[in-house]
Amino acid sequence: MKKNYKFIISYDGSRFYGWEHQPNTPMTIQGKLESVLGQMVDAEVEVIGAGRTDAGVHAQAMVANARLETEMDEEEIRDYMNRYLPDDICIREVRIASDRFHSRYNAIGKTYRYTCYVDAVKPVFDRKYVYVPEQRPDVERMREAAEYLMGTHDFASFCSNPRMKKSTVRKVDQIDIRRKGPYLTFTYHGTGFLQHMVRILTGTLLEVGYGKRTPESMEELLEAKKRALAGFTAPAKGLCLIKVDYD
Repeated sequence: MKKNYKFIISYDGSRFYGWEHQPNTPMTIQGKLESVLGQMVDAEVEVIGAGRTDAGVHAQAMVANARLETEMDEEEIRDYMNRYLPDDICIREVRIASDRFHSRYNAIGKTYRYTCYVDAVKPVFDRKYVYVPEQRPDVERMREAAEYLMGTHDFASFCSNPRMKKSTVRKVDQIDIRRKGPYLTFTYHGTGFLQHMVRILTGTLLEVGYGKRTPESMEELLEAKKRALAGFTAPAKGLCLIKVDYD
């Protein structure tokens, strides 16, 4: 009898074409997980993720679920997967979930962190996980701009999908911007995020920090609902999914 299993997964997205399984390429996170689990149970397996991270985006604790028929216990499943998955994907935890648990539909919030490196000397060991801005941005100006973006808004200006048919209204209840040593981090928490939304928010806030935009202009951007008016899309490598929330 099949049981529903919940997985907590970490991965370095540098060499993958994102989370979602794609035809003609095995280099997706979902594709790798399905391949290993399929080998384990000798059957086709569908792995459902809490979200679809883009190509090059990383995850500290992605949540997924899959229905499996196996005599292995949770630790044995975890160890089997880690033995056969590539070194840049790690299963941190496996547990039996309720039959109705769905990693995407049951998620009530997500935390993402975008990391920039703002030291005078270039990063050698962190270069795959941080973005080096063109200049040092003003943190206080960015924090002021972030105040306008928090709350429930239509974030159409911060969505890269022009054919989005579903609602672009989202609630963002935290944008925490901090400088610690050479690292500048943007931590976002919300009910959900649109395609490239966190990276566009980050690019726009950096432009405020550069003095190219005013903090107050965030209000106009939200009202305009036009992607072309917002800032650049920050590179994928600086973004990491930190946590997915459930009741």
